Amino acid sequence: MAATGSGISGLASSYATALYALADEGKALDQTADDLRGLKTALAESEDLRRLVRSPLLSRDVQGKAMAAVLERANVSDLVRRFIGLVARNRRLFALDAMIDAFLAELARRRGEVAAEVTAAAALTDRQTEALVDQLKKAMGAKVQVNVKIDPALLGGMIVKVGSRMVDSSLRTKLAKLQLAMKGTV
Repeated sequence: MAATGSGISGLASSYATALYALADEGKALDQTADDLRGLKTALAESEDLRRLVRSPLLSRDVQGKAMAAVLERANVSDLVRRFIGLVARNRRLFALDAMIDAFLAELARRRGEVAAEVTAAAALTDRQTEALVDQLKKAMGAKVQVNVKIDPALLGGMIVKVGSRMVDSSLRTKLAKLQLAMKGTV
């Protein structure tokens, strides 16, 4: 599985475009997006699930059955179940995370939304999330879809990425800059 980053990106984009067309045709874009976000969260939280989708040692049948069980338990739509089944049969589960990202990016693009990746030291309250979305909407001049990740290693603050722009106001970065500045004075 010596695929390059652009190879996986192209593969993911092709699958995501096909899924988008099917979801749009079935008037199920929001449901599909919600199902995929849930699956992305499950992939991020479960080492076993990541191992399942990445392992070249497992047969396509084993991967397909295991994913079917996971998806049934997660109560995802029939469209997403069939899509993941196809991905498993084609031995492409290793690119599932990239496919989800490509689908969500395409959905956001077609809706005129800007995607923002926010990494925070702790979970944000609903009020904090709303304030963040409002500020990003003002700054970007467009609707903003925020994806929040938690990284306790930041200690405090957050990192916001929108497209190629990044604002790092994390305490970890500020302490690192302070440490660097203090080394110069000693």
